[in-house]
Amino acid sequence: MSALTARVTTIPKSAGSPATVNRDVFEKCRKFTRPAELQAAGLYMYFETFGDRDGCGPGEVRRGDRKILMFGSNDYLDLIRHPEVMEAAASAAMKYGSGCSGSRLLNGTLDIHVKLEAELASFVRKDSAIIFGTGFQANYATLSALTDKGDTLVCDHNLHASLVEGALRSNARMARFRHNDLDHFQRCLENCKWDERVLVVSEGVFSMEGDVAALEGIIPMAKQYGARTFVDEAHGIGVLGETGAGAAEHLGVLDDVDLIMGTFSKSLASVGGFIAGEKTVIDYLKHTARPFVFSASLPAASVAAAAKALDIIRTEPERRRHLLHIANLLRQELRSRGYTLLEGETAIVPVVFNSDVDLCRLSKTLLEEGIYINPILRPAASQNLLRISCTSAHTEAHVERLVSTIERVVAELGIEK
Repeated sequence: MSALTARVTTIPKSAGSPATVNRDVFEKCRKFTRPAELQAAGLYMYFETFGDRDGCGPGEVRRGDRKILMFGSNDYLDLIRHPEVMEAAASAAMKYGSGCSGSRLLNGTLDIHVKLEAELASFVRKDSAIIFGTGFQANYATLSALTDKGDTLVCDHNLHASLVEGALRSNARMARFRHNDLDHFQRCLENCKWDERVLVVSEGVFSMEGDVAALEGIIPMAKQYGARTFVDEAHGIGVLGETGAGAAEHLGVLDDVDLIMGTFSKSLASVGGFIAGEKTVIDYLKHTARPFVFSASLPAASVAAAAKALDIIRTEPERRRHLLHIANLLRQELRSRGYTLLEGETAIVPVVFNSDVDLCRLSKTLLEEGIYINPILRPAASQNLLRISCTSAHTEAHVERLVSTIERVVAELGIEK
């Protein structure tokens, strides 16, 4: 008897069910054939495997025996391989060990956790901060812990999945306003009941489209209606603002934002995430946010790497300036050749392609040419995007190579711009 046959159970007709039903929870997995179809068509673009970076130049990674120019990484400030960051991580591992083997609530709090939380809070000009295992966890845990029945989450339509999942986990009502549409945002606030407690949620830099939130309008309006505000700065920290604190600093509203979220997996060259805000709120999260309370704490190596990266963000603003110069140059070069780009001023340069098949063909061929770029297909973004991520490791020569290669490949494949 096969495993599948064994799971087909006969139900008595008196139960009011069909004579046989498939009760195998794995059946939907067998019907999930999209990856295999893309692989058969030569269009599968996910789970590419990269190796070490020994012998690689700035902006390069290794794939097999080839060096690949990486335009798909969120290591915006090129700190993952920074000698001081790697040394900090290695030293912390030797000093504290490879893990903490417990939650922060119990035996998993190290002195370097507490020190980094204080430094992060100061960096984004808040009272206190809390570190989570991932950025996804930080967003999910905070929204689901802070809001409940009788509350309302007023959210930008283009929020990251971690924020959407946190909002869905909460018992709060959710109202979504059209992306960066201040008129619609105001109508959502006006439609809130007088006794509802309101939390406004936005990203600072939107992760797929790369545009900046209209925080200079959102934050004052939210306060006018008595709402609290939450800004996800995962892609803004290290990239925007006078000190690199993110989009809210860049737009002059950082002091008025109630909660700032950041991740370690972009400019902070590690893994993890944090929430910073009023001390009473952070204390509440430390005792009630279930993904925090019931997860083991971040290993010392990850904490030390993020701490050293934060030091570099503070002391080497030229990395941020060069990064934005490269991204702006790339935008100009692509637009001058007739490509459609979404508006933006960040490290993310999204190029629009109407056909998802053409986008996959382009991405696959670019990789064969030695350049990796992330293909983003609807509905992960509002449009099919070639999402180019610039870093401070990239040079003007890299931009020239990228643009000329895209031009040649698009022409060879007959792809419509």
